[in-house]
Amino acid sequence: MTFALSDRRHCEAVAALLRAWPRHTRRPIAGVILLALAGCVLPPNVPTPKSIAPAQYRGANKGGAAGKAPVWPSPNWWRNFGSPELNRLMSRARAANYNIAAAAARVAQADAQIRVSGAPLFPSLSAKGSGTRSYQGAGSQSSSYALPNGNGGTTSVLSSGSTTRTNYQAALSASYELDFWGKNRSALNSARQSALASRYDKATVALSVESSVATTYFTIVTLKDRLRIAQHNLGVARDLLKALQAQLQVGIGTALDVAQQQTQVANQFAAIPPIRQQLQQNINALAVLLGEAPAQLDLAITTPSKINVPSIDAGLPSTLLTRRPDIAHARAQLAAARSDVSSSKAALFPTFDLSAQGGWQNATLNGLFNPLNEFYSLAGTITQPIFQGGQLRGQLAVSRGRYDELLANYQSDVLSAFEDVDNALTDIRQTTEQEKRQQQAVKLAKRALDISRARLKQGITDVTTVLNTEKTLFNARDALAQTRQARLNATVSLYQALGGGWDQKTAKQSKSYAEMPRF
Repeated sequence: MTFALSDRRHCEAVAALLRAWPRHTRRPIAGVILLALAGCVLPPNVPTPKSIAPAQYRGANKGGAAGKAPVWPSPNWWRNFGSPELNRLMSRARAANYNIAAAAARVAQADAQIRVSGAPLFPSLSAKGSGTRSYQGAGSQSSSYALPNGNGGTTSVLSSGSTTRTNYQAALSASYELDFWGKNRSALNSARQSALASRYDKATVALSVESSVATTYFTIVTLKDRLRIAQHNLGVARDLLKALQAQLQVGIGTALDVAQQQTQVANQFAAIPPIRQQLQQNINALAVLLGEAPAQLDLAITTPSKINVPSIDAGLPSTLLTRRPDIAHARAQLAAARSDVSSSKAALFPTFDLSAQGGWQNATLNGLFNPLNEFYSLAGTITQPIFQGGQLRGQLAVSRGRYDELLANYQSDVLSAFEDVDNALTDIRQTTEQEKRQQQAVKLAKRALDISRARLKQGITDVTTVLNTEKTLFNARDALAQTRQARLNATVSLYQALGGGWDQKTAKQSKSYAEMPRF
């Protein structure tokens, strides 16, 4: 059992109560009230989180763009992509996104809950003033007495009268529960950690929204580029169709060649509507992220080549525990549950309650505050739970079970965080290599199409060969656009896996309870 002083505000409030009490009544209650200035917090006796951080990431220092210096996540990490439009979208999302607004409202609720949970640590005071006037009529006040008569006996005489009473009272009442076992302080600490968790949750929501804005915008940029490629491919297919139709007219082509190329043109036409559909759907999704109606979104779409792909240094795995708000959120929840166990444990022990009342009472108002009319009363109560049908021990078991659940969730979240970083590093490394290979494939496919067309004009090859090389080029161009999108998304995923630009210092507030939970 560890003894500790209550917090400063608690002590100051009790001392102020003692000073405000009538002078001649301080001594009887001083010794009892001073017990409130010290107490103990029962140890919860629960396991602490294990350290499971690996020495390094499997894919560390293998991803990123060559020739660029490492870029550490910063609060404005998206600026590293060099897109003014993305910067503008991020500003709008951070200011107007409703998920972030809801998270901010949860922070305000948690802060208010701190005040609610801290109230039992302070005495409750109430002032009361009353004035009563009572009247009893003659019929309700009657009595009889005997008088002697001339015959040597007595005669009963009935006497009656009315009364009026007036009473004025001014009193100050106080009650206080001595937090000897730390039950209320544990509840307050739980509320503080829950409020801290709500701040980390807000940071997690904000990071998720920022990542969604980035990936959605990159998807829009890619779809716009794929639409341009599909339209260009359609133009190439039409040009070849015109050439084949001209050959058919002069008798050196065949109807089969024309029909095959017409099929290719139709396929290119059919590829455009799905891309347009996806493009519009992603624009609508982006508008919702910005807190706007889809019809109100005015979007400037750039080309993928104008978006940089920054290189990121993942750092050491041990620092990840302080760079991800979701991990900090899980740890704060765990600390709150730990305090809940202490509070539930303290509920099994006796409670000490104090109550006091003092003031003035008199039958006339003008003489109410005369020192002769003062009164006071003190009372102390000790209550020991004996039998509640297992409710208190059941609540303690619930609290411990909740802590065990959050402990397992925390350990799982830590492992998942390391997995996220390693997956993102692997994705960046592989998509970077894939983009290089795909660029080479586009060059080779274009060269093959040029050669096949030239050979077709010379009559050396057939249309089927040209159609195959043409299709290969079209697919290679579209695949290149999607590969670059995958590389951009992998970079965003790494930023998100590392906690973005979030860190504990920027997330902490100026209030004393906003500290990283420790065990």
